[in-house]
Amino acid sequence: MNTKLLLDLGERAGWTGAQAALGLAVTELADIPVWWAAPVALALSSAKGWVAGRLVGRSGTASTLPAGKDPATLSI
Repeated sequence: MNTKLLLDLGERAGWTGAQAALGLAVTELADIPVWWAAPVALALSSAKGWVAGRLVGRSGTASTLPAGKDPATLSI
């Protein structure tokens, strides 16, 4: 299997798990209904994408992978 694809898959799965866990932790700590975990995780995902597109990873994408490892980078 393609190494870049595996890295991309791992990055996406890892961030999704982290955002879901943080969403649940926030709702637990704030003592609010657990259904708020989804909107909290959505906000975290949006913030991560914004930061990744400007400060880390390949510019112009929401990936945190470096350009050389990002499958969206064209290989010439």
